[in-house]
Amino acid sequence: MNGLSNTIQIVKRNVKRNFRIPQLLIFSSIQPVIFLLLFNYVFGGAITSGENVKYINFLLPGILAQVALFGAIQTGVGLAEDLNKGVIDRFRSLPIARYAVLAGRTLADAVRNVFVIFLISGVGILLGFRYQRGIGYFLLGAGLIVLFTYAFSWISAVIGLLLRDTETVQVAGFLWVFPLVFASSVFVPVQTMPGWLRVFARNQPVTQVVNAVRHLTQGNVINGNAYIWITLLWVVGIIAVFAPLAVWRYRKIQ
Repeated sequence: MNGLSNTIQIVKRNVKRNFRIPQLLIFSSIQPVIFLLLFNYVFGGAITSGENVKYINFLLPGILAQVALFGAIQTGVGLAEDLNKGVIDRFRSLPIARYAVLAGRTLADAVRNVFVIFLISGVGILLGFRYQRGIGYFLLGAGLIVLFTYAFSWISAVIGLLLRDTETVQVAGFLWVFPLVFASSVFVPVQTMPGWLRVFARNQPVTQVVNAVRHLTQGNVINGNAYIWITLLWVVGIIAVFAPLAVWRYRKIQ
């Protein structure tokens, strides 16, 4: 229970910090809106979803996953910033659970992602997006994205604790997130890609979560339930590997 209460306090600290830096929330919200507008209006007429659905209905689940993954990068950036400012040193001097600092950071970033996801969903509805299976399934899809990106926040945490420089962490974060986002079904169906790339795009985790959310919102994805279970397996696997790595690295910090 002590570790749980420690984690809750760290979550409160980081959530308050996020809202005390309004420019962070503003710019983290503007960027995904720009992505949504550009891909819908600039490329929407040229790109076909390959299905009998409007492109905005195909696009929005992918944009939500992209936005949340970009937000996960901030976990590592925030930890690197706290390291450089001596905040982590103060936490380490306190009688709190070691994992609480990391769990609190990742959970606080998940809260910020919830805000951004619902903001972008509202913009998508204004652009014509409709969840064909009702609000309940849409909320399940949003929850699945938050859970998925929470797992990726632990990867970012490991990078932040290893590199410890905010600019380097941000660059390194985009290096591994960009291929996952753009070589996936986020913007186009994977069957339009070259054969060698299609194998990677079809089986990587971002495609799994995007297709799962399309199934939950539109209901027209073949074997949609399988994508949900595969996404959950990715979540469990990533957390099982990278959460212990992050805690181990945190304990090793001098």
